[in-house]
Amino acid sequence: MLDVKLDSNARGSTLIYADQAAPFAYTCQADDLRVNLGTRRAHGQVHLDGDEFHVFHGGRHATLAWLDPLAHAGEAEGEGGKLTAPMPGKVIAVMVEAGSKVARGAPLLVMEAMKMEHTICAPADGVVSEVLYGIGEQVAEGAQLLAFSD
Repeated sequence: MLDVKLDSNARGSTLIYADQAAPFAYTCQADDLRVNLGTRRAHGQVHLDGDEFHVFHGGRHATLAWLDPLAHAGEAEGEGGKLTAPMPGKVIAVMVEAGSKVARGAPLLVMEAMKMEHTICAPADGVVSEVLYGIGEQVAEGAQLLAFSD
């Protein structure tokens, strides 16, 4: 398996893979896929099956899986029950305060990252022992957002 990261901003996208980076652009109409990666261009077909993309090009087949970096946001990190930011962003809502008793899955905080809202939820039944960021504050990737105890 090859880990690939797509970094997008207002200037365009960069595909990062195998310690390399290259400008990346694509168009897709129906199942017709055209990709520009650096100076290389490719044309093939793509089919979506659940969370997997099946790409066919030059008699070869590749399966791509979308792994959302925020899919596990809000899960406990083991000892200490820390809840951290999965990527840089801004806190746009805080639903709890220190001392709040919450049930597993309860929304605790919402952050905005890459123009999407991401809800950080309680990893288990417990108590929010500390809220470390308020609405409007910027957070770095890996920053502890809340402290939680069972």
